[in-house]
Amino acid sequence: MIGGIGQAVRGLVGAEEVLRLGVTGLSRAGKTVFITALVANLLDRARMGGLRAEAAGRIRAVYLQPQPDDTVPRFDYEAHLAALTGTAPHWPESTRAVSELRLSFRLQGRGLAGAVMGERILHLDIVDYPGEWLLDLMLMDQNYEDWSRGALAKLAARAEEMAEARVCLEALVAADAGARLDEGEATRLAGLFTEYLKAARAAGYADCTPGRFLLPGDLAGSPALTFAPLRLDLAPGRGSVGREFARRFEAYKTKVVTPFFRDHFARIDRQVVLADLLAALDAGPRAVEDLRTTMAAVLAAFRPGRRGWLAALLGQRRVERILFAATKADHLHSSQHARLAAILAGLMRAAKERADFAGAGTAAMAIAALRVTAEDMVRSGGREVACVKGRLEDGRVAAFHAGDLPDNPAEILTPAREAAAGWLDGDYQAMRFLPAPGGGAGRGLPHIRLDRAVDFLIGDRL
Repeated sequence: MIGGIGQAVRGLVGAEEVLRLGVTGLSRAGKTVFITALVANLLDRARMGGLRAEAAGRIRAVYLQPQPDDTVPRFDYEAHLAALTGTAPHWPESTRAVSELRLSFRLQGRGLAGAVMGERILHLDIVDYPGEWLLDLMLMDQNYEDWSRGALAKLAARAEEMAEARVCLEALVAADAGARLDEGEATRLAGLFTEYLKAARAAGYADCTPGRFLLPGDLAGSPALTFAPLRLDLAPGRGSVGREFARRFEAYKTKVVTPFFRDHFARIDRQVVLADLLAALDAGPRAVEDLRTTMAAVLAAFRPGRRGWLAALLGQRRVERILFAATKADHLHSSQHARLAAILAGLMRAAKERADFAGAGTAAMAIAALRVTAEDMVRSGGREVACVKGRLEDGRVAAFHAGDLPDNPAEILTPAREAAAGWLDGDYQAMRFLPAPGGGAGRGLPHIRLDRAVDFLIGDRL
């Protein structure tokens, strides 16, 4: 009788579980590298000491499964891993659309209950999607007039330092929204706006919407991507460029943005948002403030109970845990990591306090999914300077000091909010290092705090 009960319990609790982890990145934050390193280090966990389920021996095996959704491309893990660990290691190409990968865990149950339950299976479906698409959420509660006003204001603010913003702004301000639609002129204006968005992203700005202008895919050249912000001093009449751009803006929200949130975003259980905070610091206070407002919008997207279209789309489902991670921590000496994480936490603090997460957990960490540098001390100006050294794009190995981050995050946040022209007491530089030869040598890939990030995101389910 007891054996029969135990068998029945195992039948009930031994059902396979599925957990969907969304991974996105803001402005070249290293999303493809993060997913590749995540999978490599979960398949071979020698470097995952901070993952408590591994330390406790609960993870019996981890293996790749066929991608479960036949309509979504598979994340090309093998090709990306080969790029990072081959004889001439290099950064893999960024993914430009949604992709998925399934990683399955064979787990031992916990405590006395685990002896009865036996082993169980957890499928982790990793959903990779561009951060530019997530930021399109900010468009959904705006009409064309409101969006145009905000977009033109951003152009004006960035025109001082970006030639592309200045050229685009001059063309859009000169355009007559009441003139009859001319497709050639519409294409020209949309092209100028797209070039500006590309330049803004390259300059370190996070808010570069609409996102599909940067990653159009099979929508390239379609009317849904052929519009731009205009001054609407008077209500444009029928057949005018202003009226048509407003219609296309609404079509973009309805036919491009909404399907993405319905088919992918609404099914996510856990989420990691990667941000290249070092690049924003290098770009200056305005880029940091742009990152702060962008993260506030992202946090609003995950807030349960939000009224309007998103609540109807998500229903009762909610994201349970959200990790904001400042990537490329290996570009700083370890003595700077806590300060980098504190600045990231400060950037998201106000938005987090305003949002009612109803129990959802959030965290901010400084990580390096793939560590490509080693620490060093260099004598400069009569003092020892804590540096990192790594392989540059020309093959040389060089030591680098990005700048000392302040103990008080307010020294970064205040000038950012005030749109200062530059940093008062510091100068921060971002460097591009290449992956080091040798890869993981069969022990997973070297990283900084990737194990702790995984433990926060999914540790409670392992």
